[in-house]
Amino acid sequence: MSAYQKDRSLIAVIGDEDTVTGLLLAGIGHVDSKQKANFLVVDAKTTLPTLEETFIEFTKRKDIGIILINQHVAEDIRGMLDEYQQAFPTVLEIPSKDHPYDPSKDSVLKRVQKLFGDN
Repeated sequence: MSAYQKDRSLIAVIGDEDTVTGLLLAGIGHVDSKQKANFLVVDAKTTLPTLEETFIEFTKRKDIGIILINQHVAEDIRGMLDEYQQAFPTVLEIPSKDHPYDPSKDSVLKRVQKLFGDN
């Protein structure tokens, strides 16, 4: 494992309250010395700029290896997700309790299908 990957030990999450709470109870929560958390609870009051800034911040952090984002939340920043091409941190779309997973909207799955020539 390269040093670049070894430092990326955290999982970040952007999602609804139930998803974030479940993952925090599973132990992924972290607040660094600058009081920056590795999670964002998205609700009706969360603004689009806040969502965009958090995504950008998580993708620039060197301690995050995976970003989990609820697919229904990902729809709000679909353009940013489709443009994001970095291997680390990896962005994975996940379902939520109230919104089932739709593979036709998943940007990672679309890239894999394109790679293998499936349209």
